[in-house]
Amino acid sequence: MVINSIKYFFKEGTKNVWANGMMSLASILVMICCLILTGGSVLLSINISNILKNIETKNSITVYLKNEVTSSDVSAIQEKITSTPNIINCEYYPREEAVKEYKEMLGELFEVLQGDENPLPDAFHVSMEDLSQYTDTVNDIKSIEGVESVSDRSDTAERLTDLNKLISVAGFWIVMALGAVSLFIVSNTIKVTMHNRRFEISIMKSVGATNWFIRLPFLIEGIIIGTISALSSVLILNLSYNRLMTVINNIIPFRGIPFEKLFWPVLTAFLIAGMAFGLIGGLISISRYLKKEGGEVVAW
Repeated sequence: MVINSIKYFFKEGTKNVWANGMMSLASILVMICCLILTGGSVLLSINISNILKNIETKNSITVYLKNEVTSSDVSAIQEKITSTPNIINCEYYPREEAVKEYKEMLGELFEVLQGDENPLPDAFHVSMEDLSQYTDTVNDIKSIEGVESVSDRSDTAERLTDLNKLISVAGFWIVMALGAVSLFIVSNTIKVTMHNRRFEISIMKSVGATNWFIRLPFLIEGIIIGTISALSSVLILNLSYNRLMTVINNIIPFRGIPFEKLFWPVLTAFLIAGMAFGLIGGLISISRYLKKEGGEVVAW
């Protein structure tokens, strides 16, 4: 008995989707747009957070010295940097070593750019212990006599953080707007189905069918629409994400998180969101009609 009822509900729900093909297709397309925009903003935010994490783990900076600094001054500066609070390591990086590395990277082009003199300064590679003291530590190092500049990645981190916040806020409002449109279209799709079957619903209510018995096929219709939307969104997002990462990697040395690592969480989230949209949209449209009795439904 229970199995037959379940089969009936799913059969009727599937039939409802096909019976209103254009409305169902509109619901699916709008929900796909909503899920893709949501997933895309979340994936972009995850990648930005990953970049920020990499910046934080590379807790080293480069301290460049002034050209007039002598070899005896280098030792004194190194001692001052080493004695600075929050510094755990300070390695000397002479200009000759820097020239050698740039020659290996640029070849003859570097020799043309270099000219007769070595344009690169002496430097130190400095590692910090606590990144929460990053700004104070950089300012302390800059105040040391003989230091020209410090490679400071805090501006990059701050800009990425601001971008992440902007994406989150914009994504939230876009999702809210498209979510409302999705609910509206899904509820109207089911509303059309109920209108087409109003005589059948009236008869069912007249012979004693419960509201839930009438309601379930329409809720399953919403779930089917949400499930199709979720699966389609994951497929589209997978293809577009991988292509986008390939394009970005060709422009800048950026290593994004592979979609394969995010596939199951994204699929699960999309299925839950899609089915939730379908259920809520179904409940919105069904509740209005089931308040009426059989004869009134026919007259509606």
